[in-house]
Amino acid sequence: MAGPIRIAGFSGYLGDRRSALDEAMAGDPVDVLIGDYLAEFTLAMLAARHRNDPSRGYVEYFLTQLEPHVPAIAERGTRVVVNAGGFNPAGLAEAVRRLVAEAGADLRVAHVEGDNVLPRLDELQAEGHGLASVDTGEPLSSWRGRPVAANAYLGGWGIATALRAGADVVVCGRVTDASLTVGPAAWWHEWEPTDFDRLAAAVVAGHIIECGPHTTGGNFSGFTEIPGLVAPGFPIAEIDSDGTTVITKHSGHGGAVTVDTVTAQLVYEIQGPRYLNPDVTAHLDTVRLSEIGPDRVQLSGATGSPPPPTTKVALFAPIGHQIVTTLYATGLDIEEKVALIRAQAEALLDDAEAELDVSAIGVAAEDPQRQWHATVQVRIMATAAEREPLQRLVAGVGQLYLSSIPGFFTDTAARQAATPSTRIDYWPALLDVGAVGHVVVLDDGSRIEIEPCAAVEKPSQPEHPAPPPWEPRSTRRAPLGRVAHARAGDKGGNSNVGLWVSNPDAWPWLRSLLTSDELRRLMPEAAGLEIVRHEFPNLRAVHFVLRGLLGTGGSSNLRVDPIGKAVGEFLRARLVDVPEELL
Repeated sequence: MAGPIRIAGFSGYLGDRRSALDEAMAGDPVDVLIGDYLAEFTLAMLAARHRNDPSRGYVEYFLTQLEPHVPAIAERGTRVVVNAGGFNPAGLAEAVRRLVAEAGADLRVAHVEGDNVLPRLDELQAEGHGLASVDTGEPLSSWRGRPVAANAYLGGWGIATALRAGADVVVCGRVTDASLTVGPAAWWHEWEPTDFDRLAAAVVAGHIIECGPHTTGGNFSGFTEIPGLVAPGFPIAEIDSDGTTVITKHSGHGGAVTVDTVTAQLVYEIQGPRYLNPDVTAHLDTVRLSEIGPDRVQLSGATGSPPPPTTKVALFAPIGHQIVTTLYATGLDIEEKVALIRAQAEALLDDAEAELDVSAIGVAAEDPQRQWHATVQVRIMATAAEREPLQRLVAGVGQLYLSSIPGFFTDTAARQAATPSTRIDYWPALLDVGAVGHVVVLDDGSRIEIEPCAAVEKPSQPEHPAPPPWEPRSTRRAPLGRVAHARAGDKGGNSNVGLWVSNPDAWPWLRSLLTSDELRRLMPEAAGLEIVRHEFPNLRAVHFVLRGLLGTGGSSNLRVDPIGKAVGEFLRARLVDVPEELL
């Protein structure tokens, strides 16, 4: 089709604001609306619903979002592509068809399936697919968990095929987040599977808009300069036939699109300069960003190479139970107070086989002017194979009011957990793409098999040598965040963080400062971890992967910040020697 395709997001995760589709429909005209609902842990939750009721297992509130707009979507000819199908894309597709019929609209609905490999795990292992952990290399057979969800990440060609066959609404399960953008772009521009540079550009665009308001100022370290953050708008990607893309947003909506807000999302939840997708390996270090107008940032220079021969499979299994309770310590001797609480919690567990973490959150101020300035939260989290010791712990903490630290209190207005919840472990694996089904099911029941890309290439991340030392000059101790932005996220058990500078003059200093050793000094929690470091000169960014910081994943570790969202803001608060001229 002529001209660039305009793709607008309206959901960045399961739980994103429900009004987003209303906002998008009231906003600027677009060709395709995409909704991303699935994080890694979300499928495990939806799988439980599906097991309890085979007719469920999809994101049900998507139907509530869609229902009032069915007539307008049909009238405008707008396509809708979502991964809200979760564990049951066929069920959601059928529910959408009922909505369309009730509205008397003329919309065709298709779904994409094949990502759910849970029923095939024994078969796949018998065929020699070990489904080894990406993190440890151990085969799936060694895992203590019994999987309840196993979903392979699919590419965008199923979506493109469904749109080419006339579908107006395409419901997917676990496609990659970027596939929601790649599929429509490939359909619109009639790209071929070997158009790797163009596909890479679409992957980059999809990665940038997949998290919605992240690109318009949400979770941005420079948030104080962004207008309208009470409700930042959702982004739009305008992708041309050669892959050149402009990131923008609906006019009049909150937030802003700048080079820095786009950079923040570009370095989010990546493992390095090579960004792997089932359709292409995108080379993020070739991407260039330029501001070409208010709320308009152009992406150019994206290059791609053949996709890897494998795709990721996310497996989840229950491995026991967990519980969290909180109380408060005030005033002097905070360390001693927390130590007593820890000792009392250990005694309540009574040598049970359990993991216990007691953490003080915050620091009491010296000469505090208000009680809350002298108060820290004490978080008690415990995990165990059985519920009983955890129930005993929480009941026992509730009996410590008269026999624990001075000033012992809890927030009685906040509901404390009374019963343990299920603890879910995560197992990331790789599976040959040829062993994964990828099928489009049209509204007449016909099925179209999607073949994997014939050209594949084993991926590898580039190695970046240690930067040259910074020449001594006049410096001042200041928080790193006075000069640098940061964005952090998670990839299973690994935390990633990208730090970058807007000022080109600050780039030589930043890359020289941020060595792996310096990161270990700035973040002692990572001192014993393997750290992978990469540079993105076009973005003036240094990117780190902290392997194992998050245990085996956000669903099962004991950290207060379980998926590492605040790692970047912590690093920005650390004092470093900053050249005077940069301040």
